[in-house]
Amino acid sequence: MTKEKETKSVSHLPEHGPLDENGREILLSVKNVDITFGKGENAVRAVKNASFDIYKGETFSLVGESGSGKTTIGRAVIRVNPCAAGEIQYKGVRISGKTSHSLDREVVRNIQMVFQDPAASLNERATVDYIISEGLYNFHLFENEEDRVRKVENMINEVGLLPEHLTRYPHEFSGGQRQRIGLARAMVMEPELVIADEPISALDVSIRAQVLNLLKKFQKERNVTYLFIAHDLSIVRFISDRIGVIYKGDIVEIAEAEELFNYPLHPYTRSLISAIPIPDPTLEKNKVLFTYDPSVHDYSEDKPEMVDIGHNHFVYGNKQEIEAYKARRETGEPIKSITILDPNAPKEEKEAAEASIPHDDGILDHPIHDTGNLWYTILSFFLPLLGFIGGWIFKKYKHTRNAKACFKGAWIGLATLGVIILFFCLMLLLAVI
Repeated sequence: MTKEKETKSVSHLPEHGPLDENGREILLSVKNVDITFGKGENAVRAVKNASFDIYKGETFSLVGESGSGKTTIGRAVIRVNPCAAGEIQYKGVRISGKTSHSLDREVVRNIQMVFQDPAASLNERATVDYIISEGLYNFHLFENEEDRVRKVENMINEVGLLPEHLTRYPHEFSGGQRQRIGLARAMVMEPELVIADEPISALDVSIRAQVLNLLKKFQKERNVTYLFIAHDLSIVRFISDRIGVIYKGDIVEIAEAEELFNYPLHPYTRSLISAIPIPDPTLEKNKVLFTYDPSVHDYSEDKPEMVDIGHNHFVYGNKQEIEAYKARRETGEPIKSITILDPNAPKEEKEAAEASIPHDDGILDHPIHDTGNLWYTILSFFLPLLGFIGGWIFKKYKHTRNAKACFKGAWIGLATLGVIILFFCLMLLLAVI
């Protein structure tokens, strides 16, 4: 029997998941997952070859800008988004794709999600009592009506609401109260894994702290594991055990929280950290952002991959970049992502200081306009001599991609010209004979 058939035949989840080399229980494992929307030419590859593990009892945060694929991965874990490639395992059992009915119910029971929009995720026509009780009804998680009422009232109290709120409807509550209802709906199922999809992004700052404290309270009391999805690094630093950074579907860095903030090796991670607001108007005004330019990577020949560079720190890059990342990490010097200019310095000094700030630390030193534009190849094809001259000039000024494009077009143009000349020579020879 093949491994795939063995996986499909599993109808129940084991009590514990597999252990890694350090003895930690792997609760959720995302392995080489691709998620695609649309078909044919209109297909969009939203997540590309994503891989990470979440250990039991920890908070694993997935951060990145809007549209990077964070929520797409979270929805794939609860089987809303299908995987185009790869698989998702829960306690070592594949839960992506087709599963048995009994396994499907166990997964739904053990994995719950708290959604970003508390208004859209609640049924406006149902009372709070029914919203929280719906999972209990579906899975028969109560002995009798008295037991159900007790469970619901205990949960509504735990999230900071009152039993009299149970008879009301979602539109009668504020955003923070709705999010508490969504949290109560998830936690009443007593799940092992909760996917929190930006649960505080739509809330006021004071309410955010209360919801975060609730999440940590449940984790401490019930040993709940979190996949916390967010775009605000200032928050995830203090609630996360490990953090994964995702950029346009690619996970570019994974490390423990303090390790990531002290040694942000990938330039995109550094740009996210530099964007964290400073609660001081003077310092914020004089802050210099570290900007990320994806064109600095040359993956045309040397393909990138996720590599462990030590210290349980994974970075995405090609061989050249990985060696540079390793060397930088082994120095042991924290990497500075935020630079504050002296507000009292003369304008000329400030401009000079800003211009002297390295934006890539020499790890990735491709010029911004070194794009390898297709037009360089086309022009060099028709004008090979000009292409070789342009290629040498680009190479001198370290425009390696532009140089490659010129040389490529020039060589193809010369080869084509040679074939044409050879053909005419043969035709002339045949005509003479």
